[in-house]
Formats: sequence, structure tokens, C-alpha cells
Amino acid sequence: MKLEHRAFEYAGTGAFLASVEPFLRSGLEAGEAVVAVVREPNLGALRDHLGSDGASIEFWPAEEFYLHPVRTLKDYQRIVASHAPRRVCALAEPVWQGWTPRQLLEWNRYESLINVVFEGSGARALCPYDRRAAPAHVLDQARRTHPLFLRDGDTRWNADFVDPVTFGTGCDRQRRFPPPRDADYFAIEDADLHRLRAFVAGRAAAHGLDRRAAQNLVTAANEVAANALRHGTPPMGLWTWPDGPDLICEIGDHGLWRPSPLTGFIPPESALDRGFGLWTVRLLVDLMEVRAGWNGTFVRMHMRK
Repeated sequence: MKLEHRAFEYAGTGAFLASVEPFLRSGLEAGEAVVAVVREPNLGALRDHLGSDGASIEFWPAEEFYLHPVRTLKDYQRIVASHAPRRVCALAEPVWQGWTPRQLLEWNRYESLINVVFEGSGARALCPYDRRAAPAHVLDQARRTHPLFLRDGDTRWNADFVDPVTFGTGCDRQRRFPPPRDADYFAIEDADLHRLRAFVAGRAAAHGLDRRAAQNLVTAANEVAANALRHGTPPMGLWTWPDGPDLICEIGDHGLWRPSPLTGFIPPESALDRGFGLWTVRLLVDLMEVRAGWNGTFVRMHMRK
């Protein structure tokens, strides 16, 4: 069965409940596994509105579920797999407040990737967008990432929908800002990455990252550097610098790598699959960006303390 991925816009709790209740009840009546990932105050209002009728629904607070795009994809994949062969009916309301512009870019990409990751799952997903809270550009992107739109109770094909490969390519064209002049630099010159790991660990400690975050960043940097040594073009190096609460770690070389915009986002079936390393890196760090141009290929990793 094909995925049904629809969005709708609302303003106010009443409008929210009026649109989501029929969707959830249709899932319950069909014997589907019904999941509701909703932000407050909608979550509390929905529970109260459904009462005992919602006893079999799996409720999640969106503020705890939507913390990291790739991890959230993995969590939804786990939910779908755990309920197989039952169809999953998911009410999925992301949190759009509190992110940087680059984080918002990745959350918009996440919505597009839903169409690929769950393409043959048969899942039904409804994504609410609060017109009063979501930024205007997020509403615009919702129309580009959802093939179906719910309006006035009817589901219609969305003519503004953009296929995920094209959408992801646009995300990767966002401007890359070079490291600051005072960034710390490490030249990657040989396959022995022990010194590189020690360099990153030292910068992580100086920035105040906790032990787990520091180890994750070291592991991620090692994976990206090893990949650059295998496939990149010298000279290559690593830069680190603070950006507010974040420690930035960027690895670059002079090659021109043109990965699929889906690379490193789609959960691989095994560790032998192409893209497993980049997928692992995305899971380890708070944000990873890949930019390629005339001056080389750069992988930038963000880790927040």
C-alpha cells in the first residue's frame, strides 16, 4: 500500500480538533494502529475531547518527539515496524518554534523525506500546521513537501508538491559560510587519524561539551575524515570554532562530490549499505550539512553543549 501524506492548516484549538477527530476515528474504526504526536496545548485538548474513545491511541508530546530530524525518522520507522502488518494512522505535528534557520531547513527536508522513507508502508499521516505559530516560510514549504492537502474536510492532490530529490537538492544549495579567520585548523595528511581524534576531543573539552557529546563528535569527525581520505582530493583539513552554544567541526577537501540529496538521511538496511557512514554521522551530531562547489566539498557538523 502507498503512503498517504497530507497536511492541513488551522487557526485555533477548535479548528484543530474539527479536522483531526475524523481522521483519528477513521483509523480506529478501520483497526489501524493510531498514533498522535501533538504539541501542547493541542495534546491535552485532544485527550480531553476524545475521552475514553482515545484509550487505544498512542499519544506522544511533540516537544519530546521532534528533537532531531534523522532520529525522528528512525523513531517513526520503529513505530511502523512494531505494528506491522497493521496499517499505521499517524497524527504528526512537528514543533516549528525555537530552531535556527539552518535547523528549520533540515526539518523541512525531513517532511519531504517522509515521502521516500515510508513510500510503500501504507501508513496514513496527517500533519497539522498552526497558521498563528508557524513562520510563513514554513507554511510555504509545507505545500512543497506534502503531496496531499486537507481543506474543508476534503483531501485533494497538492499541485505545489515537489519530489523529494528536487526538494533536497534545493536545500543543499543554501549558502555555506566559510569558517572564521580564527578557527582552529588541523591538516588531514595521512590515514592515521589518532591525532585528529585527539585534536577534536581537546576542542570539545575546551568548549564544555559533556562526555557523551564529545565522544559522539569525535566519532563523527573520524568517520567523515576517513571518508574524505578514501574519496576526496587533497589538500584536506578540519576546522573547529564556537558558534554560541554550538561547537562547529568542518571537514573539507578539494574534490567535487555530488551525493544524492537523500544520502545519509534514509535509514539503511545494513551497515554494508552505501550511505551508512553518513547516516550514522547525522545521528551522532545535532546537525550535519554537506555543501559542494567549485572550491571543494565540505561537511559541517554542529554539536550543542
